[in-house]
Order: sequence, then C-alpha cells, then structure tokens
Amino acid sequence: MADFFELAKLMARDALDREESCGGHFRAEHQTEEGEAKRDDENFAHVAAWEWTGSGSMQTRHKEELTFENVALSQRSYK
Repeated sequence: MADFFELAKLMARDALDREESCGGHFRAEHQTEEGEAKRDDENFAHVAAWEWTGSGSMQTRHKEELTFENVALSQRSYK
C-alpha cells in the first residue's frame, strides 16, 4: 500500500511542476481566452522520467528534449 501512496505523491508533484496544459493534462491557470488548453512547448517539449533515489529521499527528474522534423507543434482546439 505504501508504494501506491509514494506513486500518487510523485504523480501529483509531476502535475504541479508542469506549468502548462496539454492533452489530458489541463490546468485552469494555463488556458487560452477561449478556455482551451494552453501549451508551453518552449519549456515542456520533452520526455521526463523520475528516478527513485532511496527511501526518504526526493526523486530526481530526468528529461530529454524532443525535436520534431516532420511535424509542427500547434495549439489544439476542440471547437
């Protein structure tokens, strides 16, 4: 059971660290004037993984920047 709580805390920390709205991750403070999710590709176009550093220690976040050659990143609209 403790493992599930640790995972839940890490998922919440990851969501709070992500200062944008993208896909299924929506934050009310990061939206367009029309109420759509507002992306921040300059700061969040990467893949992230958390490393467990031992009991009682904070996890370490590793990230790898993404580059897109054939696809242009764009603001999504559901209207």
